[in-house]
Amino acid sequence: MARAVTDAGGRALLVGGYVRDRLRGVEATDLDLEVYGLDLAALERVLARFGEVIAIGRAFGVLQVKGLPIDIALPRLDSKTGAGHKGFEVRCDPGLDFATASRRRDLSMNSMGLDPLTDELLDPHGGARDLARGILRATDPAHFAEDPLRGLRVAQFAARFEMHADEDLLRLCAALDLAELSAERVLEEWRKLLLKGAKPSLGTEILRATGLLRFFPELTALVGVPQDPDWHPEGDCWVHNQMVIDEAARLRDGGPDDEALMFGALLHDVGKPVTTATENGRVRSPNHDVRGVELAARFLERMRAPNELVARVGALVEHHLAPALFIKNGAAAKGYRRLARKLGAAGVTAELLARVARSDHFGRTTEEALARVFPAGDAFLARARELTLERAAPRDVVLGRHLIERGLSPGPEFGAILERCRELQDETGWTDPAQILAQVLGRS
Repeated sequence: MARAVTDAGGRALLVGGYVRDRLRGVEATDLDLEVYGLDLAALERVLARFGEVIAIGRAFGVLQVKGLPIDIALPRLDSKTGAGHKGFEVRCDPGLDFATASRRRDLSMNSMGLDPLTDELLDPHGGARDLARGILRATDPAHFAEDPLRGLRVAQFAARFEMHADEDLLRLCAALDLAELSAERVLEEWRKLLLKGAKPSLGTEILRATGLLRFFPELTALVGVPQDPDWHPEGDCWVHNQMVIDEAARLRDGGPDDEALMFGALLHDVGKPVTTATENGRVRSPNHDVRGVELAARFLERMRAPNELVARVGALVEHHLAPALFIKNGAAAKGYRRLARKLGAAGVTAELLARVARSDHFGRTTEEALARVFPAGDAFLARARELTLERAAPRDVVLGRHLIERGLSPGPEFGAILERCRELQDETGWTDPAQILAQVLGRS
């Protein structure tokens, strides 16, 4: 494609994240190609040789060839015309030079170009140097504030690449108004921070340091909230939460539970600011797990998170203390089965809950945490496995058809009978419908 562009009198450059990741030793699969020296019509003619051309952003000069993971664009200048991230005037200009066109990009490490034919690196803004130093720096301070989303992008890049923002960039971020952004864009950046972040706390700390955390009041409230030093010698709720999300990141496995794990870890203690009090010289946060469910939902729903995620995170927040408490209190099999049912109703497994609890346990500086042992969590999982509840809730043994076979007619009493059967099953572990029904109907 680059050769065809050259033959037509233009020049094609790889830009953005691909170039950054290549310098980091990571081979990216999604490519961004910027074409200089050709107008849109000429570019479309060149691309037509490779397949059906799709205009995904004709006003912005962005094209694709069907079936290829490549965005092809003309260089452009963006200028802000009003409030909000949509208040832009976009002007494509194939005659721009790369140094000028790349000024519109957010960070120096994202403003590099690479000629795929010659392997020449174009780096007019010092991105390679900043990348090597682990420094996040604005490409052009005059243009940085044109999209408030860049404040969240800085945070997720810091988390993903374990980099630090320079002082000028922190000041630029502090002036941004995230309220201008759509909920969906905000959620997507949080997902990148939590699911791709090698050290998520670096990103959330940038949000705190710049004041952008104020747009997430449930997290802001954690700052400065005291904790019992015996259980949390590491410091206040914010310090603990920072450690917990980093521990949770170590427990990601790339599977479908990672999103609930990370948001569950992020929000597990949001109930503490409204429940924490000092009683007889001891800091207590009674019922913070239960109170946290509503606050976690508020955080996620404001970003229009899927209902499934809201439910899963709510269950993790409500029950994050259960693994330790079950072992401490010597919970019976009945308790494990009931917990598994509650978790299962929200799409959560005991194994996922144990991961959140482990993150919570290791996210502190107690003796066990420093030794990286969690005996209660290990025992909880072992008991759940013994009861075959690690990855699934118990299935009801007695069903409606069993009642019909006994000569009962469907009606309002069905629900009550099935509920008593379920309770007996959880209490005894019986798996024979006849045995359970004999006991329940005998009581009736």
